[in-house]
Amino acid sequence: MIFHHNEGNVIITNGTSGAFTVTVKTTSGTGVTWAAADKGTKMVYSDGTNVVDTAFTDLSSDYSPQLSADLDTNSNNIIVDTAHGILDENSNEQITFTTAGTAVNEFTIANAGTGNAPELAATGGDASIDLNLTPKGVGRATFNGQGKIQSVAEKVTNSATAATGTINYHVLTQAVLNFTSNAAGNYTLNIRGDGSNSLNSIMDTGESITIAHIVSQGGTAYYNNAFTIDGSSVTPEWQGGAAPDAGNINSLDTYTYTIIKTGDATFTALAAQTQFA
Repeated sequence: MIFHHNEGNVIITNGTSGAFTVTVKTTSGTGVTWAAADKGTKMVYSDGTNVVDTAFTDLSSDYSPQLSADLDTNSNNIIVDTAHGILDENSNEQITFTTAGTAVNEFTIANAGTGNAPELAATGGDASIDLNLTPKGVGRATFNGQGKIQSVAEKVTNSATAATGTINYHVLTQAVLNFTSNAAGNYTLNIRGDGSNSLNSIMDTGESITIAHIVSQGGTAYYNNAFTIDGSSVTPEWQGGAAPDAGNINSLDTYTYTIIKTGDATFTALAAQTQFA
């Protein structure tokens, strides 16, 4: 039984014991034969003249495909793993993936031509959605090289607590601490990472942070008369050369502090008090 088409033939001849032998070939070239006893799976292609057997094994049982050595030009093999991730050639994790049950948003990675920047973008179902970069623990996201920010929003903690006693300022959870109730006494401002982490442990020598502290004042004004970092006293360098000795009645007093780490547990603090009324 012979089937013809315009580029070659499929020839089926009767084999022994009722079986069939199938040969696939082009009109002028060689071909590939499936013998009666050949139970495997073959993948073939034409090189323009001949039909060629790629000599693959049964693909139905090949559940662990590997990248071809031809693709591994830098000896950086990657493995797409069944544990939802990409591993390196030593089976160490490079990227892992998790899923949301009703996910509609995702990352899109786009390359770019000369003079244009590649892009990592949040895309998907929502018209507007944040893109989160989350360090582990108290680690930080580092942008190497020169940075460019088009706009930034800082975290503000609004607290109805009246300023008095010792106030712990946690730089890991806010950039601005706003006390909306009138101050009840002079107070100490203690700067730290948070309740579990010191400022010294989350800053490197040669780094600085700038924070703001807003205090509501009533008819009797109070002020920040002591300043500590991780519980240890630090004397700030005040704008204008003199530390304030009072607050401003019926105002919002704003204190800004730029803290520079100059060595282990050693800091320089630049401070200013500004009245807003």
